[in-house]
Amino acid sequence: MPQLSPLSWLFLFVLFWAVVFLVLSLLWWESNQDLSVGLISENKKFKPSESVWYWN
Repeated sequence: MPQLSPLSWLFLFVLFWAVVFLVLSLLWWESNQDLSVGLISENKKFKPSESVWYWN
């Protein structure tokens, strides 16, 4: 393994944990049912109000 400078080791350390937290946050976001777009379309009672724009 080639010699790395301390700054490179620090960069690799930060990059590793940034990727770990990014993957964990994406997994949490996908598993969160409240923020799912599919749930809104499945809800039959949900009727979005139609926005009416009066342009003169």
